[in-house]
Amino acid sequence: MAQTKTQITSPKRLARIAGVLYLLVGIFGGFAEGFVEPRMYVAGNAATTASNLLANAGLVRLSVVADLFDPTIFVFLGMTLYLLLKHVHKSMASAMVILVALSTGITCLNAVFEFEGLRVATGAVNLVPLGTAGSNAIVLLLLDTQHYGLLIAQIFFGLWLVPLGYLVYQSAGWFPRWLGVLLVVGGVCYLVDMLALFLVPDFGQKISSFVVIPSALAEISMVVYLLVIGVKTVKPGERVLTSE
Repeated sequence: MAQTKTQITSPKRLARIAGVLYLLVGIFGGFAEGFVEPRMYVAGNAATTASNLLANAGLVRLSVVADLFDPTIFVFLGMTLYLLLKHVHKSMASAMVILVALSTGITCLNAVFEFEGLRVATGAVNLVPLGTAGSNAIVLLLLDTQHYGLLIAQIFFGLWLVPLGYLVYQSAGWFPRWLGVLLVVGGVCYLVDMLALFLVPDFGQKISSFVVIPSALAEISMVVYLLVIGVKTVKPGERVLTSE
């Protein structure tokens, strides 16, 4: 029993589990928020948005389910990384998990607006008294709410990378320090993207595709490192050399 527990909680095993969970978060989140949502939601165009939902009802249902799986797995990812890195700085690891929990709550709530938008578009909610234009306007309002709700969730998508980056940087050789720096930069870029889209929308839309490149590189690098290397543990008799 003791040996089994040691195997489950060994750093490499925890790192590989975290890598798989992180990959699943990327797959589900990428499908729902990177593939489906941009194809359904057309800002300012109620008729087209409603038509998109009606024509792709099955795809939207899959997106809603993915939007629920994604944050659920994200919670387990945060817990796994906490077990892996709490020895580095317990308070920072706890902060990381709290930020993950906040982002998941917002993401799950946003899925409700997408699902209700689908129900209105398909006639499952009776809005006949409002007419077609009124019904389409409600669909757009619901998807507008989801869209900007995801931007609000991006606050915590960015912030959780900051304590994670700190823990990675201070991990005494388990991870390369450049990866910790990249995670912090990626977190800041998420926040810059969110602020630009809210404060200066036209400019924010122009820079959005570029400003999140460091964020994508940071998260992809972390996933690959966790899956391929896990953590760089020290063999008995060896000493980890870290730069001060």
